[in-house]
Amino acid sequence: MIKQVLIGFLCGAAILTVGILIGHYGITQSSSTVVWVQDVVKDVDESFIQKFLSEVDNIQIQENLKELTKMPHMATTAGDEQTVQIMLKRWQDPKTGLDHAWREEYSVYLSFPDPKNPNKVTVVGPGDTALHTVREKEKVYTSDQADPEVVQPYAAYSPAGHPKGKLVYANQGTPSDYQLLNNTVDLRGTIAITRYGGAGRGAKAINAAPYGVVGVLVYTDPLDINDGLMSDNETYPHSWYLPPSGVERGSFKSHYGDMLTPYLAAKEETYRIPVENITGIPPIPIQPIGFEDAYRLICELGGDAAPAAWQGAFNCTYNFGGPGFKPTSVFKNSDVKMDIYNYEEVKNSSNVMGVIRGSAEPDRYVIYGNHRDSWVHGAIDPSSGTSVMLELTRVLGTMVKQGQWRPRRSIIFGSWGAEEFGLIGSTEYTEQYFTKLSERTVAYINVDIAVFANATLRASAMPSVQNVIFTAAKQVNAPGLDSTSVYDNWIHYSNRSSTTHGTIPRVGYLSGAGSDYAAFVHYLGITSMDLAYTYDRSKTNARIYPVYHTAYDTFDYASKFIDPGFFSHQAVARTAGNVLIRLADSLVLPINCSDYAESLEDYLNTAVNLYQHQLKDWNISMEPLKRAVASFRSAATHLDQVIRTSDLANETPLKVRRINDQLMLLDRAFLNPLAFPDKRAYRHVIWASSSAGKPTFPGLADAYANAESSGQASDWDKVHYHLSVLTQAIEGAAHTLTDVI
Repeated sequence: MIKQVLIGFLCGAAILTVGILIGHYGITQSSSTVVWVQDVVKDVDESFIQKFLSEVDNIQIQENLKELTKMPHMATTAGDEQTVQIMLKRWQDPKTGLDHAWREEYSVYLSFPDPKNPNKVTVVGPGDTALHTVREKEKVYTSDQADPEVVQPYAAYSPAGHPKGKLVYANQGTPSDYQLLNNTVDLRGTIAITRYGGAGRGAKAINAAPYGVVGVLVYTDPLDINDGLMSDNETYPHSWYLPPSGVERGSFKSHYGDMLTPYLAAKEETYRIPVENITGIPPIPIQPIGFEDAYRLICELGGDAAPAAWQGAFNCTYNFGGPGFKPTSVFKNSDVKMDIYNYEEVKNSSNVMGVIRGSAEPDRYVIYGNHRDSWVHGAIDPSSGTSVMLELTRVLGTMVKQGQWRPRRSIIFGSWGAEEFGLIGSTEYTEQYFTKLSERTVAYINVDIAVFANATLRASAMPSVQNVIFTAAKQVNAPGLDSTSVYDNWIHYSNRSSTTHGTIPRVGYLSGAGSDYAAFVHYLGITSMDLAYTYDRSKTNARIYPVYHTAYDTFDYASKFIDPGFFSHQAVARTAGNVLIRLADSLVLPINCSDYAESLEDYLNTAVNLYQHQLKDWNISMEPLKRAVASFRSAATHLDQVIRTSDLANETPLKVRRINDQLMLLDRAFLNPLAFPDKRAYRHVIWASSSAGKPTFPGLADAYANAESSGQASDWDKVHYHLSVLTQAIEGAAHTLTDVI
């Protein structure tokens, strides 16, 4: 009996113990599961966004810019290294920094002027007697412009050389400009002077060489940048306009990324092609000069008067050149001589990278980037963007460190190096991490020049993210207009009619390689955007802010003429940061496929109007392309309906993940590595660069223009090829949006 009682007691105790353990671990597991589920289904927190907006401080941005512009910081110089240290110090700060920050090193091919042998441009008479010498450095107005590290104006990647010849005027140096000029003047052995604009920097020399031109000068005409103003008392330091001695520096190569390591990251041990195999650089010497010297040269030219479209702001007739100067000129019978001493060198350049780790989806990345290097002090380009990025990371980093917030997805910040030499840092990053970025990146946000001027927001983006930009812009007050949002102010300055949305702000397309979005868009097919504040185009014809890439792009210029009070910087920071948080935190990615469909339909309508009639003569049908665009619209509408009608917070997380992957990978579906064999690292068939100047599919537009010009059957075959590439890419993209089989 005692034995049975004892056994019963022990069994009861065991059962009780098991029950307690089951209860304990069951409750713990249940509690843990609740936390896990909450993390997985969390959506963007609107109250957090409002807190973020309130924390972004214009004075902090101003102080950031003041620190960043204390020294010139051209890529790989001592000043550049100082900015690397500034970024690392901020992002590694234990109270306001990021989870992790580090530097990525690349060995890249750069071009510099020789400080011991400055480049010279002279007008020389018989016996090489110098009659006029072009100014070698810009006039100094403030002490920072006198810094010995201010680099002499030069054309990066121009070859060294000493050409001499009669001067001719070639307008903007486009192929048609040289063709017209060559019909009037024998260009063999001449030096051409060209205006900025119309053609890429390096193209002005590339286009000239086949005609026998031996050297090129390039200047900024006051008509194109200064609304015609030229005198010292009308320009900086009295206004925002470019002073007469100002010279726009720049990279004069055509391809983006390091030129010796195409499609490979430029690490020290990477294979490099022979220098003689480099393409897309000037074959003849080219040198930028100020408009005070261009004025002197152009107004002395002889020959016939150039067409009205070639005339600029100088108070003289722009002539073609005899070639050379007028018989009545003090320069008669004289030549222009160029002594260019540029050299090339492989040097180490750094990206600075920082990360905020995601909670629920750490393997999905939202990337935010801005380049760090400048030609001189670079207050606007790029330090306006760098100061905004530092303020974003301060606010978000502080909230992470204090445990107030952690994004759903990981955020990667990139401070790119050597952008001014051809988007090198960002391109090498995409080449090094090609697979990981292709598979995991949700979107890329680029803020290069944050503020061109203080009138209105400007955005360029894939159509699928225009709506998230609009949402963010509606929540930010326009600078100086507390009752008006950035969105409402923007729609006032620049708008378009949408078949779906009515009147909306105009969002541009990322169809070229103007900044660090290029490799993300064209090479990786990542949904991207570029944001900035800009000027009122009804009040100025300036093609960009006037002191772009000159020694006058300083803190003094930025604070006096671009954004006094730094409220436009603050508005950009709030808008870009709002977009960043939404992309990183939203349960379903704020990417809209139907907006993409509308853009494809607009492109199709233009293509049909421009090309369909003549294509029929070559037995080429556009019907397959029409069907593909219709198929994309149907698939986009269906996916939008699925998202709209699903209670995704209460469904399996795998469904959310599947939909988000469809949205994230949409632009990858438009990649074709063989579509543009002559365009290095251009694979996106919708947004590739185009020389045809038509608002439609770029490959088709260029192929058609070439075939129409040549009339060759083989070129019409290429039109048919691009039509097929385009049709199948759009059809393939549509299939990625349909229900998974």
